[in-house]
Amino acid sequence: MTPAPRPTSSPTTSSPTTSPRTTPSHLAFVESPVQLLNVLEWAHHAGRPDLVVTVLSPTDPMSRGQLRRMARLARDEGFTVRWQEARGGRGALLRALRDLTPSLLRAERVIIGDPFSRYVQLLLTLFGPRALTVVDDGTATMEFAAQLARGERLVRWHRRGVRGPRELALAPVTALARRRLAPARGRTVEIFTALPVEAPPGTTVTANGFAWTRARFGPPRLTRGADLVGTSLVETGVVDPDRYVGAVAALAAAHGATRYFAHRRESVEKLHRIAVETGLEVVRPDLPLELIARRGPIGRTVLSFPSTVVHTLPAALGGTGVTITVCGIAPEWLRESASPRAQGFLAGVAESARSVHGLSLTGA
Repeated sequence: MTPAPRPTSSPTTSSPTTSPRTTPSHLAFVESPVQLLNVLEWAHHAGRPDLVVTVLSPTDPMSRGQLRRMARLARDEGFTVRWQEARGGRGALLRALRDLTPSLLRAERVIIGDPFSRYVQLLLTLFGPRALTVVDDGTATMEFAAQLARGERLVRWHRRGVRGPRELALAPVTALARRRLAPARGRTVEIFTALPVEAPPGTTVTANGFAWTRARFGPPRLTRGADLVGTSLVETGVVDPDRYVGAVAALAAAHGATRYFAHRRESVEKLHRIAVETGLEVVRPDLPLELIARRGPIGRTVLSFPSTVVHTLPAALGGTGVTITVCGIAPEWLRESASPRAQGFLAGVAESARSVHGLSLTGA
């Protein structure tokens, strides 16, 4: 962990790549550190199948840094990891498609982390997988399962319903990808998740209990204070920044929090403001929070706004004595530009954490 309100320096663009001598029977595509963590959890649950992980590298430095560290953990577990500069400037997309297509066509099972990703959707238009597994990449799994069950087009919950020129141009790709993400004759679909998801017709939902994480790390040393988990709701245009910082300050004062674990997408400016105005120590984790918390030290109380961690941390930290509290998002915090679905979705995440894991709810 790096305690600082500013990001670390950008990692280099090169990365060791190991190419298998034979085509893998299981092929995973990941675009975030959490996706790669959940691929490792799935592989542990599935009995360590023949698996090659392809990292479709993002561009932001914090995500790249965490992904490189997760890639080292995956290699330590004996898996092959390919690093694909999928967004590396002009011509990168065509090069990536050319490199990936042969493996895609031969893979028995494909594992993806973000069915809303335009990149993944484009890959899915190139082939029809015989078996598909979707692992968590945040609370988007809940929305994906609901939209799949209702037969709706795939739209992230925080996006407004109006489609711009880019969305309209990509509509045929999204429509075909949605069909490829649905079960059909000759294709099975599994959702491997730590979230409370009802299986869409024809799919299988497998519970992710973070068995690999619990076996590999911890139990953690607990501190006397409380830790607060940050969110990127400001960066995605959902929550007003002034309201958010005010809520963080109020929660820290009410619960005696001393550290703020930043989301990898939070802006430097906002984190600097939080550090100055609240006195919290801003920590930019070098791995997904589930691993950081399990490795410790971690506060006896962990406060989080509605996000994936209110479902993943209870599994990862079960039996350690850590109390997790969900901090609700008040309607007045939302920006005018926020999606009409935002308040209901966030309230649903908080309520499901209370009902499924028995977590307490609090307000700022």
